[in-house]
Amino acid sequence: MMTDALLAYFHFSAIFILFAFLTVEAMVLRNPLDASAVRLISRIDLWYFGAAALVLASGLMRLFWGVKGAGFYSTNPMFHIKLALFVAVGILSIPSTLQFRRWLKMLNVDAAFVPPEAERARARRLVMFELHIAALLPLFAVLMARGISFR
Repeated sequence: MMTDALLAYFHFSAIFILFAFLTVEAMVLRNPLDASAVRLISRIDLWYFGAAALVLASGLMRLFWGVKGAGFYSTNPMFHIKLALFVAVGILSIPSTLQFRRWLKMLNVDAAFVPPEAERARARRLVMFELHIAALLPLFAVLMARGISFR
């Protein structure tokens, strides 16, 4: 029982950290970016990736070592929706991550580089979309944990 509680704590903590980094990305992208902001957003995005890896790892740990077991999760449609949303957020993060890398490359070539406003706005829209989709994850987690289904 203690193991399950610690696994849940680890998973929830990783989720909160992921949301924190994603929120910070959205905040940094609110305004025009200078060189320090480009470097910052690249580092934040790297930490965001790390947090996503922790969410996935801790989720897998709960799946295999948690009290409910893989049988509970594999037959629960809410788990599949939750997993699909997590994957969707990951896929949506790819274009902005690639954009941040391009900006950093450009900055390394030209110290006066400033990301074009249209690119910054597009990256922020993507990050906000990620945040809004990710906000649905706790809903499906609660439904899953209580055995509630749409069937």
